[in-house]
Amino acid sequence: LADALAAEDVPVHRPELGVLVAAVPEDALGRARALDRTRAVDDEKVRLRSAVKSRDGFFTTFCISPYSRYIARWCARRGLTPNQVTTASLLTALIAASCAATGTRPGFIAAGALLIASFVLDCTDGQLARYSLQYSTLGAWLDATFDRAKEYAYYAGLALGAARGGDDVWALALGAMVLQTCRHVVDFSFNEANHDATGNSSPTAALSDRLDSVGWTVWVRRMIVLPIGERWALIAVLTACTTPRVTFYALLIGCALAACYTTAGRVLRSLTRRARRTDRAARALGDLADSGPIAQGFAAVLRGAARRLPALAAPAVALLGAAAVVCVSAFTSFGGPWPVVAAAGYALASGLAVARPLKGPLDWLVPPVFRAAEYGTILVLAADSGVNGALPAAFGLVSAVAYHHYDTVYRIRGGTGAPPHWLVRAIGGHEGRTLAVTVAAALLHERNQGFTIALTALAAALALAVLSESIRFWVSSGAPAVHDETGEPA
Repeated sequence: LADALAAEDVPVHRPELGVLVAAVPEDALGRARALDRTRAVDDEKVRLRSAVKSRDGFFTTFCISPYSRYIARWCARRGLTPNQVTTASLLTALIAASCAATGTRPGFIAAGALLIASFVLDCTDGQLARYSLQYSTLGAWLDATFDRAKEYAYYAGLALGAARGGDDVWALALGAMVLQTCRHVVDFSFNEANHDATGNSSPTAALSDRLDSVGWTVWVRRMIVLPIGERWALIAVLTACTTPRVTFYALLIGCALAACYTTAGRVLRSLTRRARRTDRAARALGDLADSGPIAQGFAAVLRGAARRLPALAAPAVALLGAAAVVCVSAFTSFGGPWPVVAAAGYALASGLAVARPLKGPLDWLVPPVFRAAEYGTILVLAADSGVNGALPAAFGLVSAVAYHHYDTVYRIRGGTGAPPHWLVRAIGGHEGRTLAVTVAAALLHERNQGFTIALTALAAALALAVLSESIRFWVSSGAPAVHDETGEPA
């Protein structure tokens, strides 16, 4: 049957069998031989091997998976579920963050050890799901969101611990969260833009495939992008041995280099490929852009003009608007009117960028540019304010907004579409929130703690809105589970 289908040019999926056996015996002797070969297969060994992701980072593959798979089997034999292990991983990470918040050397050492233990459990929950074939929508959502919650809670713990020692590193902690989130948005946007693209003829992709055929280059390239295993190991070791400031400096440098490497490669792939992107990809990028009513209003007005712009106009306009609002906020006096003017210009540029379907070769850069603009504006205004508590409040605000953006990503990857339009309108969109923060800085800069209170109130309102809708959706919607076999995107 497979041969007949192949003869008709029908693609036939032929899975790699490995040690498994598949045969179509034609007589009794062939059947007996096939049965003998089947009985010789060690099913338990195959299940343990299959529990580990086929593609993972160096640290995870060689330092965690060799024993975490046995922890997964131990959990399965005792009736534990992947969701229970995921929750245990979160609790362990929160305890690690609490230890880091003590600001003592024993606390930092305990925090580093517990962070590694949390990562072991994080690997175990997925391996348990694959070992016992327990996949669920709720489990996929918990696994996806808890990873970010654990890492960013740990950043906050390090910042609190540093503050106990008299060192204020909240700006570094917020910068690390902004950089890491923007890295992920680059990965998600690029993957969605090319999910079903046709005609890929990029020489950069061909070079990448050739490098993957050389064993050692595979591991070097996986380590360069600083995936979650390498990143958490770096954070844990530096926490135990150095100070929070050194830890954040190393993390920022490593993530910046990884971001430059991956983004440059993807830009080259996009510029050198001949591909036709689909309406589905354009819709996904539009949803990831998270445009609110202001940008959508400008987009409706500027749609005709946008059609006449060149192919690279959308990311270029978005980048100019983003750079303007961040730079003006950073290099003008806090509380002045110019950041508000720049934010209004950014809203106009954002509308022009999304006024036509995002099908250009570099249009996948639009969502991460928007993320960098919004998060970066909040960061520089909080840092420039000099108001006590402004940076921790900004950390909370960016955490709430980032959760909304991750939630959007995983809904799209699950095939259920973006969050409802009413939610995006209610929380203002990226341009509305950016404008609101600049207005708050201009109006409340002379009031004691006024800007901090505004950021805190905005963070609380956003968190309440996005969390309530997200929990309702993932618990009750019946959306398909997002089963990721490739690991965290680079």
